[in-house]
Amino acid sequence: MELKDIDKPVVGDDDVLIRVRAAGVDPSVWHLMTGLPYPIRIMGFGLRTPRLRVRGWDVAGNVEAVGRNVTRFKPGDEVFGTCEGSFAEHACAPEDRLAAKPPRSTFEQAAAVPISAFTALHSLREQGRIQRGQRVLVIGAGGGVGTYAVQLAKAVFEAEVTGVCSTGKTDMVRSLGADHVIDYTRDDFATDGRRYDLILDTAGNRPLSHLRRALTPRGTLVIVGGEGGWRWLGGLHRALGALALSPFVGQNLRAPFVSEPKEDILRSLAEFVEAGSITPVIDRTYPLSEAPDAIRHWEMGHTRGKLVLTV
Repeated sequence: MELKDIDKPVVGDDDVLIRVRAAGVDPSVWHLMTGLPYPIRIMGFGLRTPRLRVRGWDVAGNVEAVGRNVTRFKPGDEVFGTCEGSFAEHACAPEDRLAAKPPRSTFEQAAAVPISAFTALHSLREQGRIQRGQRVLVIGAGGGVGTYAVQLAKAVFEAEVTGVCSTGKTDMVRSLGADHVIDYTRDDFATDGRRYDLILDTAGNRPLSHLRRALTPRGTLVIVGGEGGWRWLGGLHRALGALALSPFVGQNLRAPFVSEPKEDILRSLAEFVEAGSITPVIDRTYPLSEAPDAIRHWEMGHTRGKLVLTV
């Protein structure tokens, strides 16, 4: 990854040209840069080199120009959402991938929301069918998706939430509303006797059998992160295993392939932010010129919440 001067994106009829102010860093950036695991290459992201020259998905900034079919935005509006190539001064986004930025949020905070908060919401609500009062376990509670999952499960869905994280993140996870916090370096959630109605695994490094042991007999497991399998499958081996096993057991095992949030979901997330139900947790911000450092920091695996680039 290197900094270069490129042409400003051409605005399509249904597109919005954004003067980028901040861009979120998420795992997909690393996967697309490295082409790992290999299956993403045959999914259209480039067999030998990345198909897209500019990285980045999460974006927040000002509208600079709009296509002739765009009706919801005008130049000067503050927006957030997703687009291809947000690690740049300018980026183009389809109108339906944007919403008005939460008024009281900074651009950095808004850029930390779209992909991670949507993944957490989709996993809990659509995949997990979360209900009030359920016992919910969030594994990887100190990460980008996990910090939102803890807050949503507690503040929005009124569940009893247990977060699993490392020693250095326990106080933070507790401050986000978790009723219980498990330090995985000291305790094993699968052997402490507690059982959960819903487990959201964002960390992706526990065997499927380990996760199922902590579920109630009719509980739901949602896997949204993955490690292992390295170059060929990455974390897909656990996801595929869960999907294959689910029809034959009483537990509901899910591994959704989450897409990008559209405007209605972004508006809901903005409302949650404005209401104080969720607050973006930002570990560090980097100038655009230091994007490679941000990626390296994420790769180390110790990020608390999100990393954000400022432009």
